[in-house]
Amino acid sequence: MKITASAVSLNVEDVSASSAFLKDHFGFHEAMAADGFASLTRDDLAMNVVFLRRGLESLPADQRDDHAQGLILAFEVDDLEGELARLEAEGVTVTMPLTEEEWGERAFQVRDPNGVIVQLVDWKGGAAA
Repeated sequence: MKITASAVSLNVEDVSASSAFLKDHFGFHEAMAADGFASLTRDDLAMNVVFLRRGLESLPADQRDDHAQGLILAFEVDDLEGELARLEAEGVTVTMPLTEEEWGERAFQVRDPNGVIVQLVDWKGGAAA
């Protein structure tokens, strides 16, 4: 098997709201879009984030009404404190404050308008195991 691309697809109520959130606050741009669908990417990310409107007929019946819950969309960044300050200055509500785990992960979380959790993380803290 040769994998040539990757994406995470999330079912949400309002595709435009989630798409705008990633574009406005995280530097994504739309690679493709249609009614009930948006695929977003960044030039420095080897993965697309796809939003699908809940109830979309093209989804299998057992997936149409699922919502992107229990999932954390995590991005590792170089300047975690700087990103936290920038997002707060942009009026984004931080839903999990900056935390540090004993294994070295430092992270904070925000949520998009559909409740999708976006976590920014680095590995500069804690003791190496």
